Amino acid sequence: MYDYLVVGAGLFGAVFAREAVNKGKKVLVIDKREHIAGNVYTKEIEGINVHEYGAHIFHTNNKEVWDYVNKFAEFNRFTNSPVANYKGELFSLPFNMYTFNKMWGVVTPDEAKAKIEEQKSQAGITEPKNLEEQAISLVGTDIYEKLIKGYTEKQWGRPCTELPAFIIKRLPVRYTFDNNYFNALYQGIPMGGYTGMVANMLDGIEVRTGTDYFENKKELDVQAKKIIYTGPIDAYYDFKLGTLEYRSVRFETEVLDTPNYQGNAAVNFTDRETPYTRIIEHKFFEFGEQPKTVISREYSSEWKPGDEPYYPVNDEKNGALYEEYKKLADAEDDVIFGGRLGEYKYYDMDKVIESALACAGKELSN
Repeated sequence: MYDYLVVGAGLFGAVFAREAVNKGKKVLVIDKREHIAGNVYTKEIEGINVHEYGAHIFHTNNKEVWDYVNKFAEFNRFTNSPVANYKGELFSLPFNMYTFNKMWGVVTPDEAKAKIEEQKSQAGITEPKNLEEQAISLVGTDIYEKLIKGYTEKQWGRPCTELPAFIIKRLPVRYTFDNNYFNALYQGIPMGGYTGMVANMLDGIEVRTGTDYFENKKELDVQAKKIIYTGPIDAYYDFKLGTLEYRSVRFETEVLDTPNYQGNAAVNFTDRETPYTRIIEHKFFEFGEQPKTVISREYSSEWKPGDEPYYPVNDEKNGALYEEYKKLADAEDDVIFGGRLGEYKYYDMDKVIESALACAGKELSN
């Protein structure tokens, strides 16, 4: 009945489905949630597009991907410039000259570099062995203690000394006054929210939400020649080799009767005592001027079955287990695994789209 059954109506599934239909294929897209767009889903509350599953800011250096998403939505010029709140002290993120000036009173890039070098040598770090040592070698002890340690330990639920150094290797450190968090050439948010963008991708394609693949697997599998599966890879194999670990996130969202709660889209709370990692004020993703505002507090947690899996725990143990599942996946003739959960990989949105386009290009050229 269908050439492809796409399991999951997030970015990977929507892009693949669009490309397949453009090539004349018959496609059915299903999702166990009651909505499309996966974790980039946005819902309108008080005229504000609320990022239901956490802040999603599109950024890329890939012109092909940028041109692709612009076919389905018009993007605004949002620039991600978070603020760090450490016990009421506010610091600029990413770490830049504003941060260094506030922390140490330094004025020039050379003074900032000298301060970091001094703290690094006092700590005696030559070869960073864990996240703590890597962070100190990049930005010194003061910034690590105030702006990295508490936030990271809340986010990962583990001491920084037990986390691998590579997690923080991409940390942006700037000796300029540029407070754009991303170095990407293209950046923005779809005007009207991500749900509209994904709906445009899926325009004219049969989509069934509220449909659990595993509960209906027998009847669904026989309806399609091939399956594009974007759910958790271990769930597909009924966890027979073991369960892959994730971090999860819980959100407390509320509508406030004020036009401006914190003055910025994202404020990170970097002390250990504040239980949430950050507060998102959604209207500022789209320069909103509504009379009310919507905020979400984010709480990081250890994933357990039934929770939404967010971030793969890419340590040695989970990496080895994923490789075993990947061997099973590679042996499948009629199933293609894709996306963040299907590939057990932390993907930025542009990389998901890049991967889906490459997968579709390869598959549909046969």
